[in-house]
Amino acid sequence: MTVTVLIADDHEAIRFGLATILDNAEGIKVVGEAADGAAAVRQARALRPDVTLMDIRMPGTDGIAATRQLVAEGLTQVLVLTTFDLDEYVDGTLQAGAAGFLIKSVEAPRLIEAVKLVAAGEGVLAPQITRRVITAFAAAGQDPASAPQGLGDLTEREREVLGCLGEGLSNAQIGTRLYIGETTVKTHVSRVLAKLDLRSRVQAAILAQENGLTRENSVADLRERP
Repeated sequence: MTVTVLIADDHEAIRFGLATILDNAEGIKVVGEAADGAAAVRQARALRPDVTLMDIRMPGTDGIAATRQLVAEGLTQVLVLTTFDLDEYVDGTLQAGAAGFLIKSVEAPRLIEAVKLVAAGEGVLAPQITRRVITAFAAAGQDPASAPQGLGDLTEREREVLGCLGEGLSNAQIGTRLYIGETTVKTHVSRVLAKLDLRSRVQAAILAQENGLTRENSVADLRERP
């Protein structure tokens, strides 16, 4: 199966570089490019890409607004590419439902892997971003995930799955740890997100970290690969 990708970035050189990397990767095809968020939404509606690589700060409609719209309409999974000086925007994209976050300096193999993971329904967290997002929310007295009160509605197994998400484990890794099949893991993840009113497993991972549900109970233990 070929993963289709839309690239949204206002810098043509960056779009060209990303497209070159991904088009040369096995199992990935770039089907469109957009220079701003509004164009990304239009392209996604027309092309229905599996994954949209989304810059955050763009002219007109920014990446946060575009991500919110793409997720709300169920058009595509969104993988955000950001830089350290833009981290103050990441929390907005997190709340909008992005499936993952990477630093723009990411190496090609990691980018390719991340695109495939996000297309498969996994989440991708760059540890540097995750730490700074949680720190920012803590400093503001906010919770990065929207419904921690829903934790009491989770079954014991669902809490275990949520803890695994907080450690950045993939569905396969969760299945191995809990001795259950990947299909069952996907069902539990879907139920966790629904009960907690979360839009992505990235939100769930941060909520798990904030509430001490992981084995390590440390932000530093979040993996870049889920």
